Amino acid sequence: MEDIVIEAKKRDIIGKHVKALRREGWVPAVIYGQGIDPIAISLDAKFANRVLPGITSSQFVTVDVEGEQFTTLVRDRQKHVIRNYLLHVDFMSVSMTEKLHTNVPIELLGEAPAVSEGGILVTGQDNLDVQSLPKDLPERISIDISTLLAIGDAIYVRDLEVPEAVEVLTSEDEMVVLVTAPAAVEEEEVEEEEEELFVDEDAEPEVIERGKKEEEDIED
Repeated sequence: MEDIVIEAKKRDIIGKHVKALRREGWVPAVIYGQGIDPIAISLDAKFANRVLPGITSSQFVTVDVEGEQFTTLVRDRQKHVIRNYLLHVDFMSVSMTEKLHTNVPIELLGEAPAVSEGGILVTGQDNLDVQSLPKDLPERISIDISTLLAIGDAIYVRDLEVPEAVEVLTSEDEMVVLVTAPAAVEEEEVEEEEEELFVDEDAEPEVIERGKKEEEDIED
């Protein structure tokens, strides 16, 4: 697992005043977790926007706050709805000696021969709900879909190869990927109402209450 370290500095600027930080090239962020008080920090915007978008929900990031290091998971990334740059980041500090409850993304590898024969690939689960010690947590679960040879072939959670030290909480009967016949795909016209989320760049999102909820995901 690649070590990712990001440097940060403590900040006193909060609330609507964080817009000034962004103009100066900083991304406001917060670290919270079991056993620590939330720490308001700032990240170098160029580095954060280059590194953090590719981080998975199960990939550890070491946040160095003026010499004090925290092992964290990225819990939330708020982005500008148009320009797509980071507005705020939530980091959850984790204990390396306590089991962690989180999601691990599923990665599909290869090509399904059944799709070449006209089948349609339908995906179900795109991540697994798991629990493990941080040292045993995989960044992702990779599956080879070249085993899908015929229409109707499928891969379920029970078929996945997961490290022994990782407990899978997602039901083993959940479908991960399935090859179906074109006629079996029901064509529907779905009208989706997009809810436009207004992001006030002058304000800093409330993270303390969400942080407390996230702490509940860490098992004793």
